[in-house]
Amino acid sequence: MSDKECSIRVEVATSYVDDQSEPEADRYVFSYTITISNHGNVPATLLSRHWVITDANGKVQEVSGDGVVGEQPLLNPGERVRYSSGAVLETPVGAMQGLYRMETDTGASFDAPIEPFTLAVPVLLH
Repeated sequence: MSDKECSIRVEVATSYVDDQSEPEADRYVFSYTITISNHGNVPATLLSRHWVITDANGKVQEVSGDGVVGEQPLLNPGERVRYSSGAVLETPVGAMQGLYRMETDTGASFDAPIEPFTLAVPVLLH
C-alpha cells in the first residue's frame, strides 16, 4: 500500500474554557476541535484513538478507546470529519499528541499521527 493510497491529515484548533476552569483548584479546562481529512485514494475508517496528554508538571495521562466521540467514521477520498472534545489539566499549559488507528476498506490498517499541540491559557494583555 503506497502513501498516496492512505493519506490522512489531522488539523487541530484549541481553546481555553474559562467558565469551566478553576485555577485556584488547579483545574484548567481546554476544548479542541479536530478535523480529519482523507487525501488518499482509498476509503479509511477511524477505528481507535490514543492520546498522550502532558501538563507543565510532567504529569502524563494516556487515553485510548474506540473511535472518536462514540463514532468510527468512514472517510472516503476527499472527505473530512470534524469533532470537538476536551481535556482537563492541573496546570495552565500542557501538550497533547497521539494517533488514530485507521483501516482501509481492503482491511489494511495504519496509524495516522496527531502531531503535538499546545493547550494554554491565553495571556491577558493590559
